[in-house]
Amino acid sequence: MSTVGIYLVEPNISLIDSLWWTIVTLTTVGYGDITPTTTIGRLIAVIDMIIGIAILGVFSATLASILVDKKIKDDLGMNSYQFEKHIIICEWNHRAETIIKELRNDPKIQEKPIVLIADIEHKPLEDRHLFFVRGQVSDETLNRANLKEAKTVIILGDDKLDYNNRDAKVILATLTVESINRSSYTIVELVNKSYVPTCRRANADEIIVTSQLSSQLISKAALNHGISEAVSDILSYEYGSQLYKVPLPKSEVGLNFIDVFVRMKQTYQAIIIAIQRGKEGNVISNPPSEYKFNENDYLIVIAASEKAGGLNKELSDT
Repeated sequence: MSTVGIYLVEPNISLIDSLWWTIVTLTTVGYGDITPTTTIGRLIAVIDMIIGIAILGVFSATLASILVDKKIKDDLGMNSYQFEKHIIICEWNHRAETIIKELRNDPKIQEKPIVLIADIEHKPLEDRHLFFVRGQVSDETLNRANLKEAKTVIILGDDKLDYNNRDAKVILATLTVESINRSSYTIVELVNKSYVPTCRRANADEIIVTSQLSSQLISKAALNHGISEAVSDILSYEYGSQLYKVPLPKSEVGLNFIDVFVRMKQTYQAIIIAIQRGKEGNVISNPPSEYKFNENDYLIVIAASEKAGGLNKELSDT
């Protein structure tokens, strides 16, 4: 209407120029290259300015409302997500916080989406790539976290419960996860090692018995002073050397362990401490020198973080 009105009342403004003037005025840009000179034209201009300001205000308020609403829902764990090959962490405790921070120290994981499922009030960490789903581990919360496309699921114990109930809840969560997506790699935290067979029957891929690990480390440190510091250095991504799993180069198939061990040390400053038969098969620690490598073997090595990028890339390309 404004375009036609200006075109009719302003003798020196063409229809195209009138359309341009309307767009510029409604968007409150106001270049000033075209200006109405008649009284009616100026009246139309005033009306357009008021309408433009109103439209801009409504648009800005609507956009702000959408963004604020999304932020609130993110913080309260009310949203659903459609990530792929992401990590899901079930339950929140101080160990979950450490796990997330350690994962973020790995360059490959720094921007990978991590979805936390926990029955807490707010998202517990400020992390751009951490997403929160509020509630107990169930079909509904796992579907909101898009478990069907997740690569790894970490199931932690609920510290509010006693040890037996904590492990029972972990096993139930494992059964629920495995019933939805058997292909995701499930890592489970237990307190009591007597529940390990039950957890294996629930199809957990990897089981960490925290009390057993800490007890074993303390006993080793008592007999071998300083060993706990070496283990902490290897396990942390924050400093020093770390553990990595890399594929065996095709050129090394059929060679003896000792020959590959020497090459890895000379080329990458990496030490082979174990071999895994297949990507998720049995692990052989400190293999004998005459062990012959098979095509599907993986190397578990200790290497400095600055060497690991080239190590992973080169061996993945072979």
